[in-house]
Amino acid sequence: MEARRLGRTGHRSSVAILGGAAFWDSDRDATAAAFDAAMAAGVNHLDVAPQYGKAQQLLGPHIPAVRDRLFVACKTLRHSADGVRAQLEESLELLRCDHFDLYQLHGVTDVDDLETRAGALEAIVTAREEGLCRWVGITGHNLTAPAAHLEALRRHDLDTVMFPVSPQLWSDRAYRGDAEALLAHADEHDVGVMAIKAVSARPWGDRAHTSGTWYEPYTSSEDISRGVRFALSTPGVHALCTPGDQQVLPVVLEAAERYTPMDGAERDAAVEAVAGEPSIFPMPTA
Repeated sequence: MEARRLGRTGHRSSVAILGGAAFWDSDRDATAAAFDAAMAAGVNHLDVAPQYGKAQQLLGPHIPAVRDRLFVACKTLRHSADGVRAQLEESLELLRCDHFDLYQLHGVTDVDDLETRAGALEAIVTAREEGLCRWVGITGHNLTAPAAHLEALRRHDLDTVMFPVSPQLWSDRAYRGDAEALLAHADEHDVGVMAIKAVSARPWGDRAHTSGTWYEPYTSSEDISRGVRFALSTPGVHALCTPGDQQVLPVVLEAAERYTPMDGAERDAAVEAVAGEPSIFPMPTA
């Protein structure tokens, strides 16, 4: 699998990052099989969070054996400095690490949210200074995330960003403008960029959920390949996180292994193909 330099971190991350949300309600055997398959495919970067159900407990036993070749990223939704520090230390214990390569302020969706979490960010920066994490990042969903993340980069010394990139979102002119402004700033300042929601299809609406994700993901090889290729062909994007569903995971890994860049005409066609789909945002609150 192709690897790309993740900005100033210097780490050459596999273009597919193993998304820990896929293990939120997993079991030991399924977790072992999926984790081993990802490693065999060339994945060398894990992204996980306390909010992902049982993921930390299930993944922790698998990390020590591959720690020397696995970039481990974790994150927090907490607001207070003390709360962040306690959760960071708990995650280190559960994931059997003495430090994280990347620790992220998770779920920042707008500037107001960014301002209310100043204490949390200060705690993460302190952890970086103490060696409990090497790099500091920010993540977020919703249509307002790129603008919030750009403001965060202007205010704070952050090393990475993680936000949604998909053909459907690029059909939204305002979102695309904000995202491209963020990508340009990140490139200028050597900030690592990770995409999420590359293979998101549409909201569930009233339909029965057939996947573990809060949105309906694409499931066919053709649709998944389109999303993976689009995200990885977006200038400034270094890698994408796999979705939170173990059934979709192997198809995404295969698409990442077979990745070839889209040219401009293919990207335009990808956007046009899904422009009529409803946005998965705003996220459901229930």
